[in-house]
This record gives sequence, C-alpha cells and structure tokens, in this order.
Amino acid sequence: MKTLVLNVDRDDDFGRKAKVKSPIVGIEANLDAANRLGQADPEDSDLNAIFSAISTYNQLSKDGKEVEIATICGHMNVGVKSDQILTEQLEKVIKETNAQDVILVTDGVEDEYILPVIQSRLKINSIIRVTVKQSKELQDTYYKILKLLDDSKFQRHFILPVALVFIVEAFFVLLDMAASGLGAILLTIGLYLLIRGFHWEKRIAFGWENFKTGLKTGKLSIYTSIIAVVILVASGFLAYNNIDFKSESVQPVLIPVLSFVTNMIWGIIIAGLILTFGQAIDVYLRDKKNLWTYWIYPFSLFAFGFVSYAVFYALHESLINGPSNFTIDPFLKATFIGYISTGIMIAIVGAITYHYIKEIYTAESRELEIEEQVTKLVEKS
Repeated sequence: MKTLVLNVDRDDDFGRKAKVKSPIVGIEANLDAANRLGQADPEDSDLNAIFSAISTYNQLSKDGKEVEIATICGHMNVGVKSDQILTEQLEKVIKETNAQDVILVTDGVEDEYILPVIQSRLKINSIIRVTVKQSKELQDTYYKILKLLDDSKFQRHFILPVALVFIVEAFFVLLDMAASGLGAILLTIGLYLLIRGFHWEKRIAFGWENFKTGLKTGKLSIYTSIIAVVILVASGFLAYNNIDFKSESVQPVLIPVLSFVTNMIWGIIIAGLILTFGQAIDVYLRDKKNLWTYWIYPFSLFAFGFVSYAVFYALHESLINGPSNFTIDPFLKATFIGYISTGIMIAIVGAITYHYIKEIYTAESRELEIEEQVTKLVEKS
C-alpha cells in the first residue's frame, strides 16, 4: 500500500513567490521547490512545512515503506477558488501516484480546511502540524510585527478596516463634526463586515472595472448611474428636511419614517427611469438589439410610484394622531382611490403592450430564422 506524504499550501506561496508550478510531485521536485522558496522568502512558514514533509518522506523510505511525496497549492484568494484548485491538483496527484493513504503536513489551521476533501478520497494516517520555533525577546517580536504588516492577507483583513476607521474619523473632525464621527465609524465598519460576510469583494472590484471601462468608452449608463445616485441623495436630503418632527404621536418615530419614505418615492422613480434609459441605450448601441425588453420598466416604475405613494401617504395621515386614534378616512378619499387606480391602470397598460410587442418581435425573429433555414437549404441543394 503506497503512502502519500502531502504538503498543502492553500494560498499558493510557492507559485506567487517561487514561481513553482503545482502540483509538485516527487522528492527531487519538492527539494527544488523548497530551495526556490527558501531563496525567495526564507521566513515563509510554508518552507518549514515542505522540509517537514521531505523529512517525513526520507524517514519512511529508510523504514522500507512504499511512499511518495507531493505538494499541492491553491490560490492567493483563499476560499472557494483556492479549494477548487487544490481539489483538482489532489485528483491529479492521486492518479499519478496511485496512493491509498496519506500523511498530511500543514503549517496552520488555514490549510486544514481542505481536510474534508482529502478524507473523501484517501485514508488519512496522520496529520503533522508544523510549528515554527520563535524567540520571545522583544526585539524579535517587533521584527515579526513588521513582517506581519507586509503580509498581503493581514493587510486586507486587518489594516484595511482600521485605515477606513481613521480616515472617516479624521474627515468628520476636519468638518468640526466629531460628534457624528462615531456613527460614521460604525456605519463604515458595518459596511465592511457586510461586504466581507457576503464575499462581495469581487463584485465591487468588477463593478469598479466596469466603471473605469465605461468612462474610457463613453458608456451612457455610467453617467446616468451617477445622475441617479445624485438624485437619490438629493431626494433623501429633501425628504429629511420635510419631515414633521412636531407630531405628538404616541410613537413619534413611526410618523417621521412614513413621512421620509413618502417624500422619497418619486425621487426613487426618477432615478430608476434615468438608470433604465442609460442601460437601454447602451444595450442597443453595444448589441444592436431592439429595446422592447425595456418597455415594461417605465410602466412598472410609475405604477409602483403611484401605488406606494398613495399607501404610505394614507398611512401617515391615519397615524398622525397616534395608533390609538387610527382612522381609515385617508384610505377612502378620492385622492387615494385615484392614485391606486392610476397605478393599476398603468401596470395593466404596460403588461398588455409589453406582451403585444413581445409577440410581434418573436414572430419577426421566427420569420427571419425560417428565411435563413430556407436559404441554407437552397444553397445546399
């Protein structure tokens, strides 16, 4: 039974620093990879791990065991992508070595996230956790902290949020709004944790790249998006300034919230219309497609505007004197019924015309396809 001594480098230090292609199979290849990484970064903990794997391989070979050694590497963006790469490389190593069991060598808990993947394919005989011996003197500790600050993973996970907090606080201090700084800091940390928690980093990076590309190529949607954001912000300020804080309601928070939402609705509708217009023009210019797919959006936005404005305004008027004095009179007024009816009629007109235009476009597309097929048949005959 052949045993595989497997070293795992989840963040691909061998590839990034030593330019070594993985998987690394065989004792000679692993020795060469260790020498390259040692020259590139002699203080990397993965260097200790691979030498531990080599030492284990040599000891088992001396004992007459049938053994092979391999190192698999993931990706610097540790997570799903790196684990997928590790899984693919593990499959290659198993196929090449025909190993039945494995001795896993790792330099930390992070690399052990791949443990379930290995267990599903090979029997694990042992796990060797390599801990680097460090001096406890203050000078060495200071040196290690400096090295840690240069680590890209540490910078992304720790330095970035701390830097954002300092920048936000400094900004509010310069504006002589130090009292609002705490709220802004909590908002910044909350947004950062939200982005990290849902792994939106790549989406934000992709959006930023699209934004830069749009500025270079003159995409209309970039500018309409900026205008839409400005309209939303301006609507937010206007809605806040129009809030009636003098209400003597039993629940004073509810009335301002309803007032704010009511005053924000048409700003949201206008921003949505401008954004849709920019996207529709870009799609037409880029793909030369008909704009019938965007026909329903203005109708939906206006229908939403009329209905939601009527509902929130009526709720605001019903609760203006407190929940105990709730009245349904605002829901029976001609204004409420008129807004609701207008919204419903707009939605119905939009739906009917959208389906009518869709049928026309679909029929034209089918006719074109039939003509193309007939032309091909004639050419073949």
